[in-house]
Amino acid sequence: MNVKTTGRRRAARGTSRHDVPQATATTAGGADGDASRDAPAADAAVLDLSGAAVKVGGRVLWHDVDLHVGAGTFTAVLGPNGVGKSTLVKVLLGLLPAAAGQVRVLGRAPGKASGEIGYLPQRRSFDPSLRIRGIDVVRMGLDGDRWGLPLPSLTRGGSGRAGRRAARDRLREVIELVGASGYAHRPIGRCSGGEQQRLLIAQALIRRPRLLLLDEPLDSLDLPNQASVAALIARICHAENVSVLMVAHDVNPILHHLDQVVYIAEGGAASGTPEQVITSETLSRLYGTPIEVLKTSDGRLVVVGGPEAPALHTDRHAIGGAL
Repeated sequence: MNVKTTGRRRAARGTSRHDVPQATATTAGGADGDASRDAPAADAAVLDLSGAAVKVGGRVLWHDVDLHVGAGTFTAVLGPNGVGKSTLVKVLLGLLPAAAGQVRVLGRAPGKASGEIGYLPQRRSFDPSLRIRGIDVVRMGLDGDRWGLPLPSLTRGGSGRAGRRAARDRLREVIELVGASGYAHRPIGRCSGGEQQRLLIAQALIRRPRLLLLDEPLDSLDLPNQASVAALIARICHAENVSVLMVAHDVNPILHHLDQVVYIAEGGAASGTPEQVITSETLSRLYGTPIEVLKTSDGRLVVVGGPEAPALHTDRHAIGGAL
């Protein structure tokens, strides 16, 4: 894979926040549209972006982004705050249009394959007094996008008793997959941050998606939980052949799990393997100023010289609204 770096162009930070549905972590919602008109090719990539650009409030956040993601690939989207990392996820979900270039998701236009996408928005803490159980939060991934009480004839996976049995089996399977069996029946508000995140990942996986979009899933977790959740995501990606695109502010907890990265800065982007992209030469070209990438004795990367080095940044909520 050759590293792809777009030209340097300073883009102003957008000021408007585009809210993302928070009720369920599974799909972006909406029908798949006319399958005959927008059907994916048999060998289509999971994600395919060519010369993609996006505008928010009339301002270009990034441009000329090229990205090809195959099945079972773990990809991280990196960069400082405000450059449009979360905006990229919104474009892939069909919540924001691309201003230029081509974007294909599972061989279709964004928003046309929502039923095959698991989505976990940026983390929000649950109130400690919330009594809903973890298993019920996971179950919402099956029918949380429907109004009213579930009807037997509408149970996902089949009708009547067989459908309910299949739903129960899948619920148990996905909870075991993320290692949450020991606390799934506990009120979600009494679960730790790492436990809550595992349950939300289970919710995003319950419909067996082909693509998992995760927006800063390690945010606000302590270092041991960051490591364990990162290892879980990598295991799901490679063992279940689910493609993962994950927005991250610090690459270090996931570095040795990654297949490729997209680094966004100064309105441009570089994509390739971590070894190709996270280098002094590539980031200096991207920022248009000298950048030095250092490796510590324990293997962590430190970016020196940028306006906001991801591996060093700690105040992740200083900006009102994620881009």
